[in-house]
Amino acid sequence: MDENLSKAAPEVRLRAFRAIDEPHTCMLFVEGHTNVLSSIGVKKVTSSKNGWTTNPAVFVIIVESMDGKRVFGGARVHVSGGSEPLPIEQAVSLLDPSIHKLVWEYSRLGTGEVCGLWNSAELSGYGIGTPLLIRTGIALASQVGLQSLFALCAPYTVQPVVNCGMELVSNIGNKGTFYYPKLDLIATAMVLNDLNGMSKARIDDHDEIMKMRSHPDSWTITELKQKKITIHCALTIPNLDRWHLKEFIEAANQDFLETDFNERDINFL
Repeated sequence: MDENLSKAAPEVRLRAFRAIDEPHTCMLFVEGHTNVLSSIGVKKVTSSKNGWTTNPAVFVIIVESMDGKRVFGGARVHVSGGSEPLPIEQAVSLLDPSIHKLVWEYSRLGTGEVCGLWNSAELSGYGIGTPLLIRTGIALASQVGLQSLFALCAPYTVQPVVNCGMELVSNIGNKGTFYYPKLDLIATAMVLNDLNGMSKARIDDHDEIMKMRSHPDSWTITELKQKKITIHCALTIPNLDRWHLKEFIEAANQDFLETDFNERDINFL
């Protein structure tokens, strides 16, 4: 473990920012995520192109050391209408091209995707990935004005996103499932239709997400999964005055059915 991270009671920061504002931190995210994917046997990571790092419609969540030198986990929220399609579109379009039309329909009111979730071995077992980063991604999505949110889930993240109010997208793939990112792994397409009200979320998940929305910077977590850990929240996105969702909603209406995807990005939850 990092010498600055206590094994008995680690102290970290949960922080959010727009990808284009912090290139160096994005590279730390990429490095950590790549290492985790490699450890589960996903060796050929086509997301090594990492187009999301320069996509103006991507927001990043990280769990970092207090000095900001290390990233121990993270997730991202991609907004439809950015410089590249949503990761779920890139992932499953070769298997079911109708995903483009589906996303576009949702994009009329502002939609996106929570993706790229990972946490390092240093913080394994603390519940950083699930439920914390999933809840944080949903809270962040409302901060940027989205009305709905997609996720392409690994089997172990399906129930946590259901707990947060997401529902199966049953009209694509094989009743919402795909073999991805390789043939022995199954991914499930999910969507949160009621991002603001979260009427189908479990009470505890609903309450924690609402707390993040109401107090993005003045909330400290002191325990997760009955383990001592201090997490300082800094979830107000800097420079949000430069963000205009309407521009991306309008951009999402440009030739969405004619885009050619030859590679599949590794960006499931």
